[in-house]
Amino acid sequence: MTKAYEPEDGSTASRPDPSRSDPNSFDANRSDPNSSDANRSDPNRPTPNRRSPRGASSPAALVRATPGPAFDLTFDGRPITALPGQSIAAALWAAGILSWRTTRAGGEPRGAFCGIGACYDCLATVNGRPNQRACLVAARPGDAITTQEGTGHADLAV
Repeated sequence: MTKAYEPEDGSTASRPDPSRSDPNSFDANRSDPNSSDANRSDPNRPTPNRRSPRGASSPAALVRATPGPAFDLTFDGRPITALPGQSIAAALWAAGILSWRTTRAGGEPRGAFCGIGACYDCLATVNGRPNQRACLVAARPGDAITTQEGTGHADLAV
């Protein structure tokens, strides 16, 4: 059992508030004393936390990279283009395809959800192999991606 907070001096003082113990700690209700409301609304005002330089229209432009030549793959027999380094999910998204699987029960459409391979919503059949996580599998020239129905195994489908 956890013992309640009791000050060492025996007083009845309440538990110290950790957010107030440091005068420099962040307080969401306190505004920055070095800024003014006029500066906050100025779109041309430089901001120290800006993540991309002005004019960067893509991640490649942000890092001033030139991707390798595009290549072709197919989705349900339809040709789509991908760039080196793209995952299958990214290539499908870039082609405007948001769903490439249906659920086992109900046939609901699914595509990428988490983007890191944890949720398994992005399962696709790649080159005849079912249950490939499209967000983790790198796209390769000539890949044949097909919509996966259910689990990708007819004997397991409900």
